[in-house]
Amino acid sequence: MSARTVLHEADIARALTRISHEILESNRGADDLVILGIPTRGVILAKRIAATISSISGATIVSGALDVTMYRDDLAKHPTRAPQPTTLPPQGIDGRTVVLVDDVLYSGRTIRAALDALTDLGRPRVVRLAALVDRGHRELPIRPDFVGKNLPSSQAERIFVRLTEFDGDDSVTIEGSGE
Repeated sequence: MSARTVLHEADIARALTRISHEILESNRGADDLVILGIPTRGVILAKRIAATISSISGATIVSGALDVTMYRDDLAKHPTRAPQPTTLPPQGIDGRTVVLVDDVLYSGRTIRAALDALTDLGRPRVVRLAALVDRGHRELPIRPDFVGKNLPSSQAERIFVRLTEFDGDDSVTIEGSGE
């Protein structure tokens, strides 16, 4: 299968900086902001976004992780990975603006699971969604508020996000026939 790189390290950095600015603008600052990444790569992206927002705003933004494994509606169809820890900031999520961060938005089912998981943890004032890549093909009425790159793709294609902290380099590639 042929793979083509659609985002390089500099492109990803630019996209995350833009998303960070958009989050700050949408929230009218950094007050009551919680950034939660969905494992695995969403957690890394959330950390990067939180660090960028902290740098821009001067406020300390702590990121966390929201594992959705046991909330998925496709557990019987797909082999599951081992659940990852969910980590929240000490002040929790009640009454706060929560930004969920994922690497690739596809069917919307992971985000639906994340919303279910959030309701077990508290009641945010508002929930927003940031995705590095939106590839389309939604099965549920879920739309990201902040997108690094819209990448229309066929269902025969696969999108791979590689991040330095996990994979050794930063890139986004598409593999498959594109038909």
